[in-house]
Amino acid sequence: MDAPTEKFVALEADETTSMRGCGLANLTWVGVDKEELRQRLMMPEYIRLAMRDCIKRKDTTAIPDHLLLPGGAVADMAPHAPMVVFINPKSGGRHGPVLKERLQQLMSEEQVFDLTEVKPNEFVRYGLACLEKVAGEGDECAKECRARLRVMVAGGDGTVGWVLGCLGELNKDGTLPIPPVGVIPLGTGNDLSRSFGWGGSFPFAWRIAVKRTLHRASMGPVARLDSWKILVSMPSGEVVNPPYSLKPAAENELDQGLDVGVDAPLVAKSYEGVFYNYLSIGMDAQVAYGFHHLRNTKPYLAQGPISNKLIYSGFSCTQGWFCTPFASDPGLRGLRNILKIHIKKVYCSEWEEIAVPKNVRSVVALNLESYGSGSHPWGNLKPDYLEKRGFVEAHCDDGLIEIFAFKHGWHASFVMTELISAKHIAQAAAVRFELRGGDWKDAFLQMDGEPWKQPMSTDYSTFVEIKKVPFQSLMINGV
Repeated sequence: MDAPTEKFVALEADETTSMRGCGLANLTWVGVDKEELRQRLMMPEYIRLAMRDCIKRKDTTAIPDHLLLPGGAVADMAPHAPMVVFINPKSGGRHGPVLKERLQQLMSEEQVFDLTEVKPNEFVRYGLACLEKVAGEGDECAKECRARLRVMVAGGDGTVGWVLGCLGELNKDGTLPIPPVGVIPLGTGNDLSRSFGWGGSFPFAWRIAVKRTLHRASMGPVARLDSWKILVSMPSGEVVNPPYSLKPAAENELDQGLDVGVDAPLVAKSYEGVFYNYLSIGMDAQVAYGFHHLRNTKPYLAQGPISNKLIYSGFSCTQGWFCTPFASDPGLRGLRNILKIHIKKVYCSEWEEIAVPKNVRSVVALNLESYGSGSHPWGNLKPDYLEKRGFVEAHCDDGLIEIFAFKHGWHASFVMTELISAKHIAQAAAVRFELRGGDWKDAFLQMDGEPWKQPMSTDYSTFVEIKKVPFQSLMINGV
């Protein structure tokens, strides 16, 4: 055990008190010395300045000599757990700017990145590449910093997914190791944060909690997380305004193992993206779409998690999630009218059609155990039931995704309070949803909290295909 670790253990033994109330994980408080923490996290100044310069210039080909040490530095100069933090200042209500300042005090200004100024892909392309370039020139300290680097994200699930996606690009180039990621929860749902022990809310005693969180992040074990690629293929004439996480796909790469026949358009356009938590189709996505539209047009109404949830609840009632308006035909609101589901089971190359249950108004494909601000809709299923349905116990790194449904808002409410489980449909290694119009002109989808309106053709189907990304993401476990 090295000297810094011994001091931290001593602090744990001498300064343990109860940390009650709202906290990042409501765990026992451990006193952490500020200077010891800085030594544990802060990279040498010459490395920090070189990385900042490369990011600012967006160039790593020529690092100024005055920013480097002649002959490089020895490995002993590297901190125990070099760390960078990405912060979304728009998250966490009014706390974003002051939290950023606090993080800079605990680490260094150059290791805290405001996402409105530096995007995670820019950090990967220029900052991380700078560190690798310096290491490649024989600097042992830079080499150790690159190998030990950890990342914290202060934001909601969408921000965390954004950073994970950018880091995941390193797999394609074989640029290893991939830095693991921890979370300071600033969003509304924070299901990724909950799933890995970082808690579900931003604590009131945040100044103390942030120091404790950085300490835990420097020592926490690394866990794995599946991620899922989504491909949306639609007739070329349809116009869609996709969320930020969906990008135009170069080619239509639908799995040809399933014959789509005459339902597939001759000319299609496609979008692709990656999600870590869930993809849903139906009324819940329609409610989310209405909420996001209001928040974008009237941002002053959504000032924090509590007000967001109140507005969200109002949309749930007004858009028919809890009761279908008498003027509309309830039969048209069941997804069975517009949706087909095909799945591939694990170790199986053949697609299998799965019946859509009657009268369900929302279908969800879920990767994490936590959904909708900490609920467990899949439930803790008994071994007998698992065996009967051909399921296995669900985990976020098992290569399987769980598909379930909600009948209506009341059903969803009982599920979210864990009084009952959701309507189980399937457990799959790949999924294809087929949407076809008719009496419905539009479907609503959402992916990790980002909703969009999906137009549907009466002549051709729109396909939404989900497949596992070959590489897993790395998460720091906060428990």
